[in-house]
Amino acid sequence: MQTEIVIAGFGGQGVLFGGQVLAYAAMDSGKHVTWFPSYGPEMRGGTANCTTIVADEDIGSPTVRNPQAVVCMNLPSLDKYEPLVVKGGVLILNRSLIDRSVKRTDLRVVETPANEIAEELGDKRLVNAVMLGALVEATGVLPIQAVQQALKNHLPAKHQKLLPANFSALEKGAEAARHALEAQPA
Repeated sequence: MQTEIVIAGFGGQGVLFGGQVLAYAAMDSGKHVTWFPSYGPEMRGGTANCTTIVADEDIGSPTVRNPQAVVCMNLPSLDKYEPLVVKGGVLILNRSLIDRSVKRTDLRVVETPANEIAEELGDKRLVNAVMLGALVEATGVLPIQAVQQALKNHLPAKHQKLLPANFSALEKGAEAARHALEAQPA
């Protein structure tokens, strides 16, 4: 099995870090993985996205034309990637920054108020962890514990103090995704 995921947003939202943590979690779980970042020349505010592929076997190419899952951290990302998601795929939206409905009806849509959740947790920088929690819950690509362990294993020592907040953000994102999926018709 192979799962192709795009995480997209503005620079400074933790888009690349989210994809990298997912890649580490997959690698640490014995999966084959690629992580392919792409970003504009601006450090913050420009566009950023990354493709992470998680597979049980060798991966033929790190590029993806029609991903199974897309995390849209902002409206321009939804505009760009909504048409590209494979039929039946999942679109995870940061409802805090996206003010329009999804046009396609052949996708599973998970709306998560990620900015509000991060602010409730006391740190707006946790938005990417909230969205990552929603992603793993909605796709089942990896258990949330694998992502938590990857953070523990790969976060630099100076940032280890941030683990509890990131773990809470992952859990809150997963919880928001569960609620969003339960509310959808079968």
